[in-house]
Formats: sequence, C-alpha cells, structure tokens
Amino acid sequence: MPDFILQNAQLLDVRAGERRPGSLRVEDGRIVEIGVGELRADGVRRIDARGHTVMPGLIDAHVHAVITTMNLAAMMNKPASLVAHEAGRILGRMLARGFTTVRDAGGADWGLAEAVDRGLVAGPRIFHAGRTLSQTGGHGDFRPRGDDVEVCACRVHTTGFSHVADGVSAVRKAAREELRRGAKQVKIMASGGVASPTDPIANVQYSAEEMRAIVEEAEGWQTYAMAHAYTPAAIRRAAEAGVRTIEHGNLIDAPTARLVAERRGFLVPTLVTYYAIDELGRQLGFPEVSQRKVKDVLDAGLASLEIAREADLPMGFGTDLLGETHEQQSREFVLRGQVLPAADVIRSATLINARILNREGELGELVPGARADLLVVEGDPLADLGLLEGQGKHLLAVVKDGEFAVDRLD
Repeated sequence: MPDFILQNAQLLDVRAGERRPGSLRVEDGRIVEIGVGELRADGVRRIDARGHTVMPGLIDAHVHAVITTMNLAAMMNKPASLVAHEAGRILGRMLARGFTTVRDAGGADWGLAEAVDRGLVAGPRIFHAGRTLSQTGGHGDFRPRGDDVEVCACRVHTTGFSHVADGVSAVRKAAREELRRGAKQVKIMASGGVASPTDPIANVQYSAEEMRAIVEEAEGWQTYAMAHAYTPAAIRRAAEAGVRTIEHGNLIDAPTARLVAERRGFLVPTLVTYYAIDELGRQLGFPEVSQRKVKDVLDAGLASLEIAREADLPMGFGTDLLGETHEQQSREFVLRGQVLPAADVIRSATLINARILNREGELGELVPGARADLLVVEGDPLADLGLLEGQGKHLLAVVKDGEFAVDRLD
C-alpha cells in the first residue's frame, strides 16, 4: 500500500471534540506522524485536504450483515452462496458511508471476515459474534409455535443465526463452539425481542448461572460477552453476570444505568432500526407479530440516551438494521443528535466503540500508531451531523488501512 501525507486539513480530535489545523503521514497502513504545517518525507505522495475535516473511520458496533431482507421467512430459505454475495454488497456500501469497522452481532462468521481481510470483498473489517446464544423460546429461537420437537435437555438446536441451548453445560458447549470458530465476542439473548415470534419484549431470558457460564467461557478466550436486553430486569441480570455490553437497552432506568456504569460496562443503543421497521416494515414483509412489538421500544429510545448520559454510562454506536433498511445506517447520527451533543455522538462511533472492541489506540482516533482509517468530510460534522448522512455524498475520501476505498479529493 502506498504511503502518503494528507496535509492542509482540519484534524478532528475526538477526545477533545474539536478540530485543529494539521497534517498526518501514513506509512504501511498506519498513522506514523501528526503535525502542524508541512511534514517532511521524501518520495511520498502529498494530498491536499483543502481545509476539509479529516476524522477517524466510523465504527458500527451492532450490525447484521447477513440478514439481507426484512422478509424473515424468505431469509430462512436463501442459500448461503446467495447470502454471501448479498452481504458483500451490504458491506461495500457500509464502507462507502465511512464505516471502516463493524461488529457483527449475529450471523456473520469467520469466512466473511476473512473474505474482507483478504480483499475478496470490499467492506469494513468485521468483529463477528458468529451464532448468537438463545434459550428455548428466546430471541434467537425462530421456530414457529406449531413446531413439535422432542424435548431433550442435552440437545442444542442450531441454525445459521443461533444456538438454542438450555442449561449450564449446553451454553458452555455452544459458547465454546463459536469461540473455536473465531468469534471475537459472544452474543447472549437476555430478553425478548422484536424480530422473534414467541417472546414478549418484557421476557427475561437465561438464568444468572447460565449467563455467568457464558461470560466465563468468553473471558477464558480473552474476550467478552454482549447481551441483547431491553428491560431493567434483563439488563441488571446481564450486568451482574459480568456481561460487558448491553445492546439496545431502550427501557433502561436510572438505577440500572448506574449499575452498568459501576460494572464498567457499555450501552449500545440502536435507535434507527425501530424507526426503519415502523416506517417500512410492513411493505418489506417484516412479520406482523414483530411489527406490533416495535411500539414497545420505539418511543423510549431517545429517553434511554438521556438516562445513560446522566449515569455516566458510556454509549457505543450501533444500528441493528436488517435487509433493505441498511441504507439508513448513518441516520443514527441525526437521531442521536436530537438529545446529545454532536461531539458525543461522533465519539460513540469512534473512540468509545474502539474501547468496546478492545482496540483503543488502534482504531477510532487520529494518533500515531493507529490504523490509517480516515474520512475526509466536506464540512464540519461537529456543526452538522447530517454531513455523515446521505450515503457518503459528503465524504471526499474513505481510507481503510491506508488504502483509498473512496477518493474524490481531486
């Protein structure tokens, strides 16, 4: 990959939440030098940023790249080869929107991550959870109520999306299987959800003992557990079991938010998906039973951000979009901007998500030694978060690992 100097820029310091004039030098895919004025280096390409904002590549900590349609019944009948091609297109569009890293929260596996790493698929690097872990009747159990099965305590029912496992021994086995297959974190379904057919939102799932066993397995692999959870009861159980990141959390209350913060956890809200489902779900074939459940969490989303902020609970940036609604990914910035300062919203998609991924200093900020994941934004996103919307139309460049995925600087 060619080295270069990006000069005459306004460098966005995400920690301070401000822009500063400067230049940076990239070598072997890393930022090696940042300074004011012209940096010295012989034989290196020099690129004029023309006073535009240069900021870190964005990180989405909750995606489902392989859920390629809102029609979940049709999704179950798609061959893996077709899904892989569809997912590749989804990932390519994420990269063009400025997302250079994503955490896949269920469905993507090591093969898709490897395809991106090897350049077979253009897209953000993937931290995948593999299959999610769900109890019988939980958010990862999509079997219809009429599906009669033989009940056996030792059995794990596996699909492309989840392991339905009950009991400490079964969940340990399921977690170990995904970790063996390269999962970067383990995903637990700890409460009812919107997309699943049989579990109300208020349903609390998995016992404390089962969750502690999953967390223990993840920690044994030097990683962590993330948990889908909406209600205070589900969030509290997950946090007390040692789960590190709470996904969604729309119905969180102040005492529970303080508990998660005290346990050094994170909240990853995903507001945009509920708006997208509410607006487009029926016409795109989203199940009617799931469509009705959206109302249980939609209106509480913005309030959950204010509760978390008051509790000093760090918030990552996630979207959780499905299928045809992936194009709304950057709308999450503007939704959050209704109640949070722009600097905080940008920080959630850069610095805080890097901390969630255990990649602080490597991703999410412009510092020497970090990966050269860079965006050149036409304007000041601190003054207008809408510059991060529009399918990347305000991005003059998208750089991942020092290579230009988008280059409109000339």
